[in-house]
Amino acid sequence: MNKQPYIIDNPAENDFRLNRQALVDPDVLTLEKSCIFDTCWVYAGHDSEVTKPGDFVTRTVAGRPVIMARDSNSEMRLFLNTCRHRGAKVCRERSGNTKRFYCFYHGWSYDNDGALAAVPGDDAYPDSFDRSELGLTEAPRFEQYQGFWFACFDPSVPDLETYLAGAKEYIDLVVDQSPSGTMEIITGVQEYDVEANWKLLVENSFDDYHLHSTHSTWLEYMKDAGVNIRVPNGKGLVLPKRGIGRNLGNGHAVIDNLNFRGRPVATWISIYGEDAKPIVESAKAELVERLGEERAERVANTNRNLFVFPNLMINDGSSVTVRTFWPAAADRMEVTAWAVGPVEESPEMRKVRLDAFLTFYGPGGFATPDDVEALMQVQQGIAETVSEVPWSVMTRGIAKEGEQLNSDELHLRTFWRRWNELMTGAENSAQASE
Repeated sequence: MNKQPYIIDNPAENDFRLNRQALVDPDVLTLEKSCIFDTCWVYAGHDSEVTKPGDFVTRTVAGRPVIMARDSNSEMRLFLNTCRHRGAKVCRERSGNTKRFYCFYHGWSYDNDGALAAVPGDDAYPDSFDRSELGLTEAPRFEQYQGFWFACFDPSVPDLETYLAGAKEYIDLVVDQSPSGTMEIITGVQEYDVEANWKLLVENSFDDYHLHSTHSTWLEYMKDAGVNIRVPNGKGLVLPKRGIGRNLGNGHAVIDNLNFRGRPVATWISIYGEDAKPIVESAKAELVERLGEERAERVANTNRNLFVFPNLMINDGSSVTVRTFWPAAADRMEVTAWAVGPVEESPEMRKVRLDAFLTFYGPGGFATPDDVEALMQVQQGIAETVSEVPWSVMTRGIAKEGEQLNSDELHLRTFWRRWNELMTGAENSAQASE
Protein backbone atom coordinates (compact mmCIF):
# COMPACT_ATOMS: atom_id res chain seq x y z
CA MET A 1 0.00 0.00 0.00
CA ASN A 2 1.13 3.57 -0.57
CA LYS A 3 2.35 5.80 2.24
CA GLN A 4 -1.03 7.47 2.70
CA PRO A 5 -2.95 6.62 5.92
CA TYR A 6 -5.78 4.14 5.78
CA ILE A 7 -8.28 6.71 7.01
CA ILE A 8 -8.50 10.45 7.55
CA ASP A 9 -10.52 11.01 10.71
CA ASN A 10 -11.05 14.58 11.80
CA PRO A 11 -14.43 15.08 13.53
CA ALA A 12 -13.57 18.67 14.41
CA GLU A 13 -13.64 19.39 10.68
CA ASN A 14 -16.49 16.94 10.01
CA ASP A 15 -14.13 14.94 7.82
CA PHE A 16 -13.88 11.16 7.50
CA ARG A 17 -12.35 9.54 4.44
CA LEU A 18 -11.28 5.99 3.61
CA ASN A 19 -8.23 5.23 1.51
CA ARG A 20 -9.59 2.99 -1.24
CA GLN A 21 -6.31 1.05 -1.38
CA ALA A 22 -7.61 -0.71 1.75
CA LEU A 23 -10.17 -2.40 -0.50
CA VAL A 24 -7.89 -3.50 -3.34
CA ASP A 25 -4.32 -3.99 -2.08
CA PRO A 26 -3.36 -7.67 -1.46
CA ASP A 27 -0.74 -6.54 1.08
CA VAL A 28 -3.55 -5.09 3.19
CA LEU A 29 -5.25 -8.50 3.28
CA THR A 30 -2.01 -10.16 4.39
CA LEU A 31 -1.77 -7.68 7.27
CA GLU A 32 -5.47 -8.10 8.15
CA LYS A 33 -5.02 -11.82 8.68
CA SER A 34 -2.33 -11.27 11.32
CA CYS A 35 -3.58 -8.02 12.90
CA ILE A 36 -7.31 -8.74 12.94
CA PHE A 37 -8.28 -12.36 12.33
CA ASP A 38 -5.43 -13.76 14.43
CA THR A 39 -6.19 -11.48 17.40
CA CYS A 40 -9.99 -11.01 17.56
CA TRP A 41 -12.77 -13.30 18.70
CA VAL A 42 -14.25 -14.82 15.53
CA TYR A 43 -17.63 -16.57 15.29
CA ALA A 44 -17.25 -20.36 15.07
CA GLY A 45 -20.77 -21.77 15.36
CA HIS A 46 -23.85 -22.33 17.47
CA ASP A 47 -24.72 -24.76 20.27
CA SER A 48 -27.58 -26.22 18.27
CA GLU A 49 -25.34 -27.43 15.45
CA VAL A 50 -23.78 -30.14 17.64
CA THR A 51 -26.18 -31.30 20.33
CA LYS A 52 -25.25 -34.91 21.18
CA PRO A 53 -21.93 -36.48 22.26
CA GLY A 54 -19.95 -37.24 19.12
CA ASP A 55 -21.72 -34.63 16.95
CA PHE A 56 -19.43 -32.49 14.81
CA VAL A 57 -19.37 -29.92 12.00
CA THR A 58 -16.39 -28.83 9.93
CA ARG A 59 -15.78 -25.34 8.56
CA THR A 60 -13.23 -22.56 8.24
CA VAL A 61 -12.76 -20.14 11.14
CA ALA A 62 -10.29 -17.25 10.84
CA GLY A 63 -8.81 -18.95 7.79
CA ARG A 64 -8.22 -22.25 9.57
CA PRO A 65 -9.97 -25.58 8.90
CA VAL A 66 -11.62 -26.64 12.17
CA ILE A 67 -13.84 -29.32 13.68
CA MET A 68 -16.44 -28.05 16.13
CA ALA A 69 -17.49 -31.09 18.14
CA ARG A 70 -19.01 -32.43 21.31
CA ASP A 71 -16.74 -35.00 22.89
CA SER A 72 -17.94 -38.14 24.67
CA ASN A 73 -18.67 -36.07 27.78
CA SER A 74 -20.72 -33.61 25.70
CA GLU A 75 -18.13 -30.85 26.16
CA MET A 76 -17.78 -28.42 23.26
CA ARG A 77 -14.38 -28.52 21.54
CA LEU A 78 -12.81 -26.73 18.59
CA PHE A 79 -10.00 -28.71 16.97
CA LEU A 80 -7.75 -27.68 14.12
CA ASN A 81 -8.60 -30.08 11.31
CA THR A 82 -5.07 -31.29 10.60
CA CYS A 83 -3.33 -34.56 11.40
CA ARG A 84 -0.33 -34.27 13.72
CA HIS A 85 1.59 -36.67 11.47
CA ARG A 86 1.77 -35.10 8.01
CA GLY A 87 -0.99 -32.50 8.06
CA ALA A 88 -3.92 -33.97 6.11
CA LYS A 89 -7.42 -33.16 7.26
CA VAL A 90 -8.65 -35.81 9.70
CA CYS A 91 -12.31 -35.10 8.96
CA ARG A 92 -13.57 -34.58 5.43
CA GLU A 93 -17.31 -34.73 6.15
CA ARG A 94 -19.27 -31.53 6.72
CA SER A 95 -21.16 -32.90 9.70
CA GLY A 96 -22.01 -36.12 11.48
CA ASN A 97 -21.52 -38.12 14.64
CA THR A 98 -18.42 -40.14 15.42
CA LYS A 99 -16.30 -41.56 18.21
CA ARG A 100 -13.13 -41.13 16.16
CA PHE A 101 -11.67 -38.89 13.48
CA TYR A 102 -9.63 -40.87 10.96
CA CYS A 103 -6.86 -39.55 8.70
CA PHE A 104 -7.16 -41.37 5.37
CA TYR A 105 -3.53 -40.67 4.40
CA HIS A 106 -1.65 -42.89 6.87
CA GLY A 107 -4.45 -44.07 9.11
CA TRP A 108 -3.80 -42.15 12.32
CA SER A 109 -7.03 -41.76 14.29
CA TYR A 110 -8.18 -39.51 17.11
CA ASP A 111 -10.90 -39.83 19.75
CA ASN A 112 -13.59 -37.16 19.74
CA ASP A 113 -11.83 -35.56 22.71
CA GLY A 114 -8.83 -35.04 20.43
CA ALA A 115 -6.54 -37.70 21.91
CA LEU A 116 -4.42 -39.73 19.49
CA ALA A 117 -6.05 -43.17 19.60
CA ALA A 118 -4.27 -45.37 17.05
CA VAL A 119 -1.13 -45.29 14.89
CA PRO A 120 -0.65 -48.10 12.36
CA GLY A 121 2.73 -49.78 12.80
CA ASP A 122 3.58 -47.75 15.87
CA ASP A 123 6.34 -50.23 16.79
CA ALA A 124 8.50 -48.55 14.11
CA TYR A 125 8.64 -45.32 16.09
CA PRO A 126 11.41 -44.65 18.62
CA ASP A 127 10.93 -44.71 22.40
CA SER A 128 10.66 -40.91 22.35
CA PHE A 129 7.38 -41.15 20.39
CA ASP A 130 4.73 -39.94 22.88
CA ARG A 131 1.10 -40.28 21.83
CA SER A 132 -0.07 -38.10 24.69
CA GLU A 133 1.66 -35.11 23.08
CA LEU A 134 0.23 -35.70 19.60
CA GLY A 135 -3.51 -35.16 20.01
CA LEU A 136 -5.46 -32.77 17.83
CA THR A 137 -4.56 -29.16 18.50
CA GLU A 138 -7.36 -27.01 19.91
CA ALA A 139 -8.06 -23.31 19.45
CA PRO A 140 -6.33 -21.42 22.29
CA ARG A 141 -9.62 -19.78 23.31
CA PHE A 142 -13.15 -21.06 22.70
CA GLU A 143 -16.05 -19.46 24.56
CA GLN A 144 -19.77 -18.88 24.13
CA TYR A 145 -22.39 -16.26 24.85
CA GLN A 146 -26.08 -17.28 24.71
CA GLY A 147 -25.16 -20.34 22.65
CA PHE A 148 -23.08 -18.43 20.09
CA TRP A 149 -19.51 -19.82 20.13
CA PHE A 150 -16.43 -17.79 19.27
CA ALA A 151 -12.77 -18.74 18.89
CA CYS A 152 -9.65 -16.66 19.29
CA PHE A 153 -6.14 -17.70 18.30
CA ASP A 154 -4.50 -15.22 20.65
CA PRO A 155 -4.49 -16.82 24.12
CA SER A 156 -3.87 -13.50 25.87
CA VAL A 157 -7.08 -11.69 24.82
CA PRO A 158 -9.77 -10.61 27.31
CA ASP A 159 -12.69 -12.99 27.78
CA LEU A 160 -15.50 -13.12 25.21
CA GLU A 161 -18.11 -11.28 27.29
CA THR A 162 -15.73 -8.36 27.79
CA TYR A 163 -14.99 -8.34 24.07
CA LEU A 164 -18.68 -8.35 23.08
CA ALA A 165 -19.33 -5.20 25.14
CA GLY A 166 -22.62 -3.58 24.05
CA ALA A 167 -23.31 -6.29 21.47
CA LYS A 168 -24.57 -8.52 24.32
CA GLU A 169 -27.68 -6.36 24.66
CA TYR A 170 -28.67 -7.12 21.08
CA ILE A 171 -27.86 -10.82 21.23
CA ASP A 172 -30.14 -10.94 24.29
CA LEU A 173 -32.95 -9.43 22.20
CA VAL A 174 -32.56 -12.28 19.73
CA VAL A 175 -32.56 -14.96 22.42
CA ASP A 176 -35.56 -13.43 24.22
CA GLN A 177 -37.69 -14.50 21.26
CA SER A 178 -37.55 -18.06 22.62
CA PRO A 179 -39.72 -18.94 25.65
CA SER A 180 -36.87 -21.09 26.99
CA GLY A 181 -34.10 -18.73 25.91
CA THR A 182 -32.91 -21.34 23.41
CA MET A 183 -32.43 -20.54 19.75
CA GLU A 184 -31.35 -23.00 17.09
CA ILE A 185 -29.74 -22.97 13.68
CA ILE A 186 -32.36 -24.13 11.20
CA THR A 187 -31.19 -26.97 8.96
CA GLY A 188 -29.78 -25.68 5.70
CA VAL A 189 -27.10 -23.18 4.84
CA GLN A 190 -26.50 -20.55 2.18
CA GLU A 191 -22.99 -20.36 0.72
CA TYR A 192 -21.85 -18.06 -2.04
CA ASP A 193 -18.85 -16.05 -3.17
CA VAL A 194 -18.87 -12.33 -3.89
CA GLU A 195 -16.23 -10.76 -6.10
CA ALA A 196 -15.63 -7.89 -3.71
CA ASN A 197 -13.55 -7.04 -0.66
CA TRP A 198 -14.97 -8.48 2.57
CA LYS A 199 -15.14 -5.08 4.26
CA LEU A 200 -17.66 -3.90 1.70
CA LEU A 201 -20.11 -6.49 3.05
CA VAL A 202 -19.54 -5.16 6.57
CA GLU A 203 -20.64 -1.74 5.34
CA ASN A 204 -23.51 -3.05 3.24
CA SER A 205 -24.96 -5.23 5.98
CA PHE A 206 -25.97 -2.30 8.15
CA ASP A 207 -26.11 0.54 5.65
CA ASP A 208 -29.76 1.58 5.49
CA TYR A 209 -28.91 4.57 3.28
CA HIS A 210 -28.96 2.23 0.26
CA LEU A 211 -32.34 0.64 1.03
CA HIS A 212 -34.60 2.85 -1.08
CA SER A 213 -32.33 2.95 -4.12
CA THR A 214 -30.87 -0.57 -4.19
CA HIS A 215 -33.92 -2.48 -2.90
CA SER A 216 -36.72 -0.53 -4.56
CA THR A 217 -38.16 -3.74 -6.06
CA TRP A 218 -38.57 -5.26 -2.61
CA LEU A 219 -40.17 -2.10 -1.23
CA GLU A 220 -42.66 -2.08 -4.10
CA TYR A 221 -43.40 -5.74 -3.43
CA MET A 222 -44.09 -4.96 0.23
CA LYS A 223 -46.39 -2.08 -0.70
CA ASP A 224 -48.25 -4.20 -3.23
CA ALA A 225 -48.74 -6.82 -0.51
CA GLY A 226 -50.44 -4.23 1.67
CA VAL A 227 -47.56 -3.52 4.04
CA ASN A 228 -47.58 0.06 5.29
CA ILE A 229 -44.02 1.38 4.88
CA ARG A 230 -43.97 4.80 6.49
CA VAL A 231 -41.27 7.27 5.49
CA PRO A 232 -41.61 10.46 7.57
CA ASN A 233 -40.86 13.90 6.24
CA GLY A 234 -37.82 15.69 7.57
CA LYS A 235 -34.35 16.82 6.62
CA GLY A 236 -32.04 13.90 5.92
CA LEU A 237 -34.53 11.22 6.94
CA VAL A 238 -34.67 8.00 4.95
CA LEU A 239 -36.29 5.60 7.44
CA PRO A 240 -38.48 6.10 10.54
CA LYS A 241 -37.18 8.52 13.16
CA ARG A 242 -36.59 5.74 15.65
CA GLY A 243 -34.14 4.10 13.26
CA ILE A 244 -30.74 4.79 14.82
CA GLY A 245 -27.12 3.71 14.48
CA ARG A 246 -25.06 2.92 17.59
CA ASN A 247 -21.43 2.30 18.46
CA LEU A 248 -21.36 -0.71 20.81
CA GLY A 249 -17.65 -0.70 21.61
CA ASN A 250 -14.67 -2.74 20.35
CA GLY A 251 -15.67 -2.11 16.75
CA HIS A 252 -19.17 -3.61 17.15
CA ALA A 253 -22.11 -1.53 15.96
CA VAL A 254 -25.80 -1.80 15.15
CA ILE A 255 -28.70 -0.21 13.34
CA ASP A 256 -31.83 -0.37 15.46
CA ASN A 257 -35.10 0.27 13.63
CA LEU A 258 -38.84 0.42 14.00
CA ASN A 259 -40.43 -2.68 12.53
CA PHE A 260 -42.46 -2.29 9.36
CA ARG A 261 -41.80 -5.63 7.62
CA GLY A 262 -43.28 -8.02 10.16
CA ARG A 263 -41.63 -10.47 12.53
CA PRO A 264 -42.85 -14.06 12.59
CA VAL A 265 -42.23 -14.22 16.31
CA ALA A 266 -44.53 -11.34 17.10
CA THR A 267 -45.87 -9.14 14.31
CA TRP A 268 -48.12 -10.35 11.48
CA ILE A 269 -48.14 -8.70 8.07
CA SER A 270 -50.26 -9.50 5.04
CA ILE A 271 -47.55 -11.31 3.07
CA TYR A 272 -47.52 -14.08 5.69
CA GLY A 273 -51.08 -15.04 4.77
CA GLU A 274 -54.23 -15.11 6.90
CA ASP A 275 -53.52 -18.61 8.22
CA ALA A 276 -50.40 -17.33 9.97
CA LYS A 277 -52.15 -14.46 11.76
CA PRO A 278 -53.38 -16.34 14.87
CA ILE A 279 -50.01 -18.10 15.22
CA VAL A 280 -48.09 -14.83 15.17
CA GLU A 281 -50.56 -13.14 17.52
CA SER A 282 -50.21 -16.05 19.94
CA ALA A 283 -46.43 -15.65 19.89
CA LYS A 284 -46.81 -11.94 20.73
CA ALA A 285 -49.14 -12.77 23.63
CA GLU A 286 -46.55 -15.22 24.99
CA LEU A 287 -43.88 -12.53 24.81
CA VAL A 288 -46.02 -10.08 26.77
CA GLU A 289 -46.83 -12.64 29.45
CA ARG A 290 -43.19 -13.70 29.83
CA LEU A 291 -41.34 -10.41 29.39
CA GLY A 292 -43.87 -7.72 30.21
CA GLU A 293 -45.34 -5.13 27.85
CA GLU A 294 -42.26 -2.94 27.47
CA ARG A 295 -39.70 -5.69 26.84
CA ALA A 296 -42.12 -7.59 24.60
CA GLU A 297 -42.62 -4.50 22.47
CA ARG A 298 -38.84 -4.06 22.23
CA VAL A 299 -38.35 -7.65 21.13
CA ALA A 300 -41.36 -7.74 18.80
CA ASN A 301 -41.50 -4.39 17.09
CA THR A 302 -37.93 -3.35 16.47
CA ASN A 303 -35.48 -4.76 13.94
CA ARG A 304 -31.73 -4.73 14.27
CA ASN A 305 -28.70 -5.47 12.14
CA LEU A 306 -25.96 -6.28 14.62
CA PHE A 307 -22.32 -6.33 13.56
CA VAL A 308 -19.82 -8.13 15.80
CA PHE A 309 -16.29 -7.20 14.77
CA PRO A 310 -14.64 -8.39 12.60
CA ASN A 311 -16.95 -10.53 10.40
CA LEU A 312 -20.24 -11.57 12.02
CA MET A 313 -23.65 -10.11 11.19
CA ILE A 314 -26.80 -11.06 13.09
CA ASN A 315 -29.71 -9.59 11.14
CA ASP A 316 -32.81 -9.73 13.31
CA GLY A 317 -35.59 -8.49 11.06
CA SER A 318 -38.38 -10.39 9.33
CA SER A 319 -36.24 -13.41 10.15
CA VAL A 320 -33.06 -13.95 12.18
CA THR A 321 -30.00 -14.48 10.01
CA VAL A 322 -26.44 -15.27 11.10
CA ARG A 323 -23.92 -14.40 8.40
CA THR A 324 -20.13 -14.65 8.32
CA PHE A 325 -17.67 -13.92 5.54
CA TRP A 326 -14.02 -14.68 4.94
CA PRO A 327 -11.63 -12.87 2.58
CA ALA A 328 -10.47 -15.43 0.00
CA ALA A 329 -8.60 -12.65 -1.83
CA ALA A 330 -8.46 -8.85 -1.77
CA ASP A 331 -11.35 -8.81 -4.25
CA ARG A 332 -13.28 -11.93 -3.28
CA MET A 333 -15.05 -13.19 -0.16
CA GLU A 334 -16.75 -16.43 0.84
CA VAL A 335 -20.11 -15.89 2.56
CA THR A 336 -22.00 -18.32 4.79
CA ALA A 337 -25.48 -17.65 6.19
CA TRP A 338 -27.93 -19.53 8.39
CA ALA A 339 -31.48 -18.92 9.60
CA VAL A 340 -32.08 -19.01 13.36
CA GLY A 341 -35.31 -19.55 15.27
CA PRO A 342 -36.70 -20.48 18.71
CA VAL A 343 -36.56 -24.22 19.39
CA GLU A 344 -40.21 -24.24 20.52
CA GLU A 345 -41.82 -22.73 17.45
CA SER A 346 -44.45 -24.70 15.58
CA PRO A 347 -44.00 -26.08 12.06
CA GLU A 348 -46.38 -23.38 10.84
CA MET A 349 -44.28 -20.65 12.46
CA ARG A 350 -41.08 -22.21 11.14
CA LYS A 351 -42.50 -22.09 7.63
CA VAL A 352 -43.31 -18.40 8.02
CA ARG A 353 -39.79 -17.76 9.31
CA LEU A 354 -38.08 -19.60 6.45
CA ASP A 355 -40.30 -17.90 3.88
CA ALA A 356 -39.25 -14.54 5.31
CA PHE A 357 -35.59 -15.61 5.33
CA LEU A 358 -35.63 -16.73 1.70
CA THR A 359 -37.78 -13.86 0.45
CA PHE A 360 -35.32 -11.22 1.61
CA TYR A 361 -31.92 -12.84 2.28
CA GLY A 362 -32.07 -15.91 0.04
CA PRO A 363 -29.72 -16.18 -2.97
CA GLY A 364 -32.76 -15.68 -5.19
CA GLY A 365 -34.50 -13.26 -2.83
CA PHE A 366 -35.15 -9.56 -3.04
CA ALA A 367 -32.07 -8.34 -1.15
CA THR A 368 -29.08 -10.60 -1.68
CA PRO A 369 -28.81 -10.43 -5.50
CA ASP A 370 -29.13 -6.64 -5.35
CA ASP A 371 -26.44 -6.39 -2.69
CA VAL A 372 -24.06 -8.76 -4.45
CA GLU A 373 -24.35 -6.75 -7.64
CA ALA A 374 -23.84 -3.48 -5.78
CA LEU A 375 -20.70 -4.74 -4.04
CA MET A 376 -19.24 -6.06 -7.28
CA GLN A 377 -19.90 -2.71 -8.94
CA VAL A 378 -18.18 -0.91 -6.05
CA GLN A 379 -15.17 -3.23 -6.25
CA GLN A 380 -14.82 -2.75 -9.99
CA GLY A 381 -15.31 1.00 -9.78
CA ILE A 382 -12.65 1.37 -7.10
CA ALA A 383 -10.12 -1.06 -8.58
CA GLU A 384 -10.14 0.68 -11.95
CA THR A 385 -9.94 4.26 -10.64
CA VAL A 386 -8.05 4.09 -7.34
CA SER A 387 -5.10 6.08 -8.66
CA GLU A 388 -7.29 8.95 -9.80
CA VAL A 389 -9.98 8.75 -7.05
CA PRO A 390 -8.11 7.54 -3.96
CA TRP A 391 -10.59 8.40 -1.17
CA SER A 392 -14.16 7.47 -0.26
CA VAL A 393 -16.18 9.99 1.74
CA MET A 394 -17.99 8.68 4.83
CA THR A 395 -19.33 11.76 6.62
CA ARG A 396 -23.10 11.26 6.57
CA GLY A 397 -24.42 12.37 9.97
CA ILE A 398 -21.00 13.35 11.32
CA ALA A 399 -22.05 16.93 12.10
CA LYS A 400 -25.10 15.92 14.13
CA GLU A 401 -25.39 16.15 17.87
CA GLY A 402 -27.09 13.31 19.71
CA GLU A 403 -28.44 10.14 18.11
CA GLN A 404 -27.44 9.18 14.60
CA LEU A 405 -29.94 7.72 12.16
CA ASN A 406 -29.70 4.22 10.77
CA SER A 407 -29.18 5.91 7.39
CA ASP A 408 -26.21 7.88 8.72
CA GLU A 409 -22.69 6.48 8.78
CA LEU A 410 -21.66 6.45 12.45
CA HIS A 411 -21.77 2.66 12.53
CA LEU A 412 -19.61 2.44 9.39
CA ARG A 413 -17.09 4.83 10.90
CA THR A 414 -17.14 2.71 14.09
CA PHE A 415 -15.99 -0.32 12.11
CA TRP A 416 -13.30 1.53 10.19
CA ARG A 417 -11.87 3.19 13.31
CA ARG A 418 -11.43 -0.14 15.08
CA TRP A 419 -10.05 -1.72 11.91
CA ASN A 420 -7.54 1.11 11.62
CA GLU A 421 -6.51 0.80 15.28
CA LEU A 422 -5.73 -2.88 14.87
CA MET A 423 -3.98 -2.42 11.53
CA THR A 424 -1.76 0.44 12.71
CA GLY A 425 -1.54 -0.05 16.48
CA ALA A 426 -2.66 3.56 16.94
CA GLU A 427 -5.40 4.43 19.45
CA ASN A 428 -8.19 6.52 17.95
CA SER A 429 -9.37 9.51 19.97
CA ALA A 430 -12.25 10.29 17.61
CA GLN A 431 -14.26 7.28 18.76
CA ALA A 432 -15.64 9.02 21.82
CA SER A 433 -16.42 12.28 20.02
CA GLU A 434 -19.50 10.98 18.17
